[in-house]
Amino acid sequence: MNDVNQAIKRLLDAESFGSVVTLVEGPAVGGKAVIDSTGQMVAGSLPDEVSSDLIDDAVTLMDREQHRTLDYGDHSAFIETLAPPPDLLIFGAVHIGQALASFGTQMGYRVTVVDSRAPFVTDERFPTAHRLLVGWPKDLMDQIQFDRRTWVVVLSHDPRHETPPLEAALKSDTRYIGAMGSRRTHGLRVERLRDLGFVDADIARIHSPIGLDIGAETPQEVAVSILAEMTMVRYAAGSGISLKGVEGRVHKQRGDK
Repeated sequence: MNDVNQAIKRLLDAESFGSVVTLVEGPAVGGKAVIDSTGQMVAGSLPDEVSSDLIDDAVTLMDREQHRTLDYGDHSAFIETLAPPPDLLIFGAVHIGQALASFGTQMGYRVTVVDSRAPFVTDERFPTAHRLLVGWPKDLMDQIQFDRRTWVVVLSHDPRHETPPLEAALKSDTRYIGAMGSRRTHGLRVERLRDLGFVDADIARIHSPIGLDIGAETPQEVAVSILAEMTMVRYAAGSGISLKGVEGRVHKQRGDK
């Protein structure tokens, strides 16, 4: 069991995705294994007849940050996902960004705010932010990591502010890319990205217009709309429509339709 606990600690210390699989029923009940983000069993053991299916399901659940108890013939296993804190990168220190940083922090995101205007990027305006970066995005890209735990929201329409982070995000496996703007603004954005070599399948990863359609008007309401969409993407769950119009249980397991 020590090797399992040590493997869990390594994943947590490295802030890496992983899974802890515990057999809760069947011939090998009590058995445990730790799976890393690449699908490798890094500690413990699983019965040969179920290990491949268990590992595949563990990796799928990592992508959705979900936990599940699943059956595999005579075996039943609880798969617990280890997920690092998500990083929310906000490009544009505007009023919506202030609300988004505040609400995002409350929801467990580590927030970084980026803007070239020093008077706007202050502790007073963003007291809950994990990090504030002042400068043109193109000059700051080497200080920012884009990976599976990254969520990107671009609130500026200026190509100098939005193109570098969008380009970096599209070249990575960033979990969410959202960009503020009208459909016309997004059309111009699409043309710029095509000129940089991105194809339509790449550009389709961008959520724009950003957020869910809830009739938001104020910065705080828009921030709620954006975070609602991010939540739906994060857990691969929900329809985005009013619960009043949804049949069945209100509190479903994430991933249920």
